[in-house]
This record gives sequence, structure tokens and C-alpha cells, in this order.
Amino acid sequence: MKFFLNSNNTAYLRNLEEEFGDSTNGIRLELNKFEKAGFLSSTKEGNKKVFTANTKHPLFIDLNRIILKMTGIEYVVDYVLQRIGDLEKVYLVGKLAQGHNTDVIDLVLVGNDLNIHFLVEQIQKAEKKIGKKIKYIHYTKSEFDLGKLKEPGIHPLLLWSK
Repeated sequence: MKFFLNSNNTAYLRNLEEEFGDSTNGIRLELNKFEKAGFLSSTKEGNKKVFTANTKHPLFIDLNRIILKMTGIEYVVDYVLQRIGDLEKVYLVGKLAQGHNTDVIDLVLVGNDLNIHFLVEQIQKAEKKIGKKIKYIHYTKSEFDLGKLKEPGIHPLLLWSK
């Protein structure tokens, strides 16, 4: 999930060791298997080998779709967000965008004249259906600045755009 939900995520061995609390040897073996199979690619940054998803792999899109379904994001986008008014863009942020398994879906909604009452109703239904909490923040088109979402090592994932 770390790499295949948000292809902008990168990681190196020690970083993953801290994140997952597993041994570097076990993580190294798995990273090497994924790289050998072509699912991950790597670059050298100093003495670090940095891994990222190989978006050109023929199965990348399929893996991404599976993870969107597994996390419930696909349901939220397909059945909730597209029906709430003049929605321009939807970004996934927070722990899930970083590739962490979490029970919270953090979204940034960009658009004008959204039907907030309907949105709240649909989010409550979606939360029950997918078993996750959905948090969102709403910006009008004129208020939104993508630069405010970006922090070092955190890449917002554009889920939907008009």
C-alpha cells in the first residue's frame, strides 16, 4: 500500500524500518523481490537507495485500483463526492496518502456551492458501509492553494478532477 496507492511516495530501507517496526533484513528482502519483479524502481541518493512505485509496470493500474477498493476510497469517490455540487477536485491527504493502513480517510474537497447537508448524509452512509471514518476540509476554488497541502515527504494524491 505504501507505494501503490500513491505513486508519489518514496522510501528507503531505514525509513521503512522505523515506519513498520520490522527488521531491515526482512524489509530489504521484500523490496528486492518487488524491484526484481519490476513493481518498484530505485535511485541512489547519497548512500541511500530510494524506492518508488514503477508506474510503467503493466500491473500498476490494476494494483492501484485494488488498493482503492480495499481502502474504500473508490466507493467514496464514485458514490458520494460526485453528487454534491460543483466539485472541482478531491485530494487524499493524511496517513492513508502516505501509504499507512488507517481507519481514517482524510480528504480535501475543492469546489464552489457544495451541498454540505447532502455531503454529511452521504459521508455517514459511506462510513457505515466501508467501516472507516471520513474527515474532510472544504475550500472554494479561490481559497485553494495546492502548495499549502504539501509538506516534506507528504504528497497529496489527486483522486478526482473535473
